[in-house]
Amino acid sequence: MLDAFTLGALGQSALLLSGILVYYLKLPAKALGWLGGFGAGALLVAIMTDLLPQEEASLTINEVGLWLLVGAAIFLVADYIVSKKFGSEEGESTLGIVVGAIVDGVPESAIFGIQLATGVPVSLEFLFAIWISNVPQSFVPSADLAASGWAKSRMALMWGAVVIACGVSAALGYLLASRLSDVNGARMAGIAAGGLLAMLTNSLIPFSVSRGAALAGVGTVIGFVVSLVL
Repeated sequence: MLDAFTLGALGQSALLLSGILVYYLKLPAKALGWLGGFGAGALLVAIMTDLLPQEEASLTINEVGLWLLVGAAIFLVADYIVSKKFGSEEGESTLGIVVGAIVDGVPESAIFGIQLATGVPVSLEFLFAIWISNVPQSFVPSADLAASGWAKSRMALMWGAVVIACGVSAALGYLLASRLSDVNGARMAGIAAGGLLAMLTNSLIPFSVSRGAALAGVGTVIGFVVSLVL
């Protein structure tokens, strides 16, 4: 179970590292827009090549649709709660990206734990794709939050809590799968994919366009192509 926790936290560690990096690396708004677009393209590939195939291997098309909608609903509810509490302070799109990282990262990490418990080899490509896509997913909103006055310690606490939650999710996935024979990662993959798609549409892409204008679209295509190649 400790291995599962470590793997889950490691896969999401780029969130914390990128969140701290914004205090040492300042990027202009257009560069942030391009980077956000790059992250959107990379995440689309992760959904298409890693999350959806896991669902389709175990679920019917109706079940796939259901769990995608569950993921989207979780994101929308969580985003609504956060925007009501903090939206006027930091901006809804910015914190929406953070919420999306949580809705995406927790089920992704649970998949790692389930794979370890069931003896399914953990895909290094999937782990790498998650880690790389988390860089812009964290850096872009963190830069906005830092510019609005967030202290480094507050940023580290927020992203550190997300990373720990993902490690705990991986450990719980391992625990459940080791005790229940019918547990697999398909439903978790569906929740992650649905939450990601909702976040991309509602938060990351609008944020990127507002900062980078046409460069956001270019970044999205480049991120998509690079992720496909890798």
